Amino acid sequence: MPAATDPSKTMSQPTDIDHPMSRTIVLGSRSPRRQELLSLLVPKELIQILPPSDPDEPGFEGLHDEAAIVDQLQHIARMKNVNVRARPECPRDALVLTADTTIVAGTLGAFVVLGQPPSTPDWQATVREWFNRHYFGQTHRAMTAVVLSHPDGRRSEQVVETRVTMRATDAVHLDWYLNTGEPIGKAGGYALQGAGSVFIEQVDGSLSNVVGLPLEAVRVMLGQFA
Repeated sequence: MPAATDPSKTMSQPTDIDHPMSRTIVLGSRSPRRQELLSLLVPKELIQILPPSDPDEPGFEGLHDEAAIVDQLQHIARMKNVNVRARPECPRDALVLTADTTIVAGTLGAFVVLGQPPSTPDWQATVREWFNRHYFGQTHRAMTAVVLSHPDGRRSEQVVETRVTMRATDAVHLDWYLNTGEPIGKAGGYALQGAGSVFIEQVDGSLSNVVGLPLEAVRVMLGQFA
């Protein structure tokens, strides 16, 4: 599977997703990649960007069970949705779409959640450890919780999982990759759609999910509220 392919390059430009959309869709995210991905499904003139007013969110400390991790992921996406809809700038008749993506490594009962690298000078050491301990020659999961709410109170939710397998140890390319700075701000410390694709051996599931927005699921959810 061509894991290095940019999802935005392999999908058609905005369509009516089989259900003509006339309602504004508020995307509660600061992520440029989520904005770009959503615009593949919805005309840009119908998208309004309105991130949550509070950037802080719960973490995954102490959670090593899959069910607990999924519950927390859904909780975070719901919190974002409620926050965005409550903002005075949010149109009352709009759909609100929020999402949260994380990387889960490890094995059953001993899962480890890998968020964004720390905002400290030693972030490279953290990402290097992630690659050596959890990525090289192993399969990890990219999980995204998506919440779409309707102004009448209806809500659609889904958690999408993609399994990503990386190649065996590649110290030379890892040094190069860390020096690109690309891992900064990325869930799990790498970007599948960018230079991080050099490490990918196989992707099972949605490519766009790893980037941050599972288009296949979002398309169905939008159709439910069209």
